[in-house]
Amino acid sequence: MQLLDTSKKNEVLESMMQIIDARRNDIIAENKKDLEAFNRDDQALYDRLVVNQAKVDGMIQSIREVKEQEDPVGQTISDRTLDSGLKIINKTAPFGTIMIIYESRPDVTIEAAVLAFKANNKILLKGGKEAKNSNLILESCWHQALEENNLDKSWIKLMQMDRQETQEFLRNPNEPLDLIVPRGGERLIGFVKEHAKCAVLVSGRGNNFLYVSKNADWEKAVKVIINAKTDKISGCNALDKVLIDVNLPGYKTKIKELYSILTDLKVEVVTDKDTKHLLTESKVINKEEVWYEEFLAMKILIAQVDGIEKAMEHINHYSGGHSTSILTEDKKEAALFMEQIDSAAVYHNASTRFTDGGQMGVGAELAISTDKLHHRGPLGLKQLVTNKYYVYGDGHVRV
Repeated sequence: MQLLDTSKKNEVLESMMQIIDARRNDIIAENKKDLEAFNRDDQALYDRLVVNQAKVDGMIQSIREVKEQEDPVGQTISDRTLDSGLKIINKTAPFGTIMIIYESRPDVTIEAAVLAFKANNKILLKGGKEAKNSNLILESCWHQALEENNLDKSWIKLMQMDRQETQEFLRNPNEPLDLIVPRGGERLIGFVKEHAKCAVLVSGRGNNFLYVSKNADWEKAVKVIINAKTDKISGCNALDKVLIDVNLPGYKTKIKELYSILTDLKVEVVTDKDTKHLLTESKVINKEEVWYEEFLAMKILIAQVDGIEKAMEHINHYSGGHSTSILTEDKKEAALFMEQIDSAAVYHNASTRFTDGGQMGVGAELAISTDKLHHRGPLGLKQLVTNKYYVYGDGHVRV
């Protein structure tokens, strides 16, 4: 694959910002076609689909942030000369061609492409059919930016395939394919893992938990829970489950207070059978599968737990490994919890809504990885490269 100069890549990104700004009304008009054709029964998916003036501004800002970041390609990881005289340099290198499969969000067509391109990767974008018109015009903007800078349009390509065609492409790609990132639910991830012949980096489900310790500041806890649940229900970092320690002083009064606050905010509260006697008006879950579920709705499960050990065991068993928070004023307890919880991001006295590239200082993100190889958490610019060894000798042979 051709390695582009940083200046050339940045010139493309500068062109892209100007093009999006100039064509913003056309982009919004195409998005309107998608919105009019969409069934609003799935409010979370609908929210992700919307492109307005603020969203366009966000697209431009995402490109600007990536443009201003250091080029991640060709960075020296290590440089050493052995006693034998053999010089070994390890440098960052592009993956090659990355494919991302995602639903609904047209801004992914911008964020994924800008990150992949700045990291010198080609990218294949497989967006959902519900965002077809939005994605097509954004692809045309990318192609215009590439052509203005004398680069081939193949660097960024929108894949228009149905499920069967996608399955066949994953099994027998008609071009080199080095990495696939499925960004969606369990069914999508399972589909890709079943059929793909190359590396798959999972952007997993949310199903995020929060544990209120017996040592928690209740006022902080309520504030964090409300934000994590209601700030953006369509976010994969939104809160789904709250475990409240029965040893919390005033436990019975406080759990009822939380129920009242959440229901006033139009949040549907469900609970387990052990907590039903306190939250008598809430619906009791009757299937274990609910503990594994990512709600993506104004819905939350509140349950009791006896001690931090049981809380950690429960969370590690059921959570999606995305984001988990503990509310406590005991720093040692927080440290234990954060070390033992198996999630990409663990929080102390903070909302799970911060698991986001921009919020974590990474900038635009391709996805939030819940895999352990090669990276967990926001997949930003620095995470879209692999490494390569350069070995220099002078007739060296191994003996």
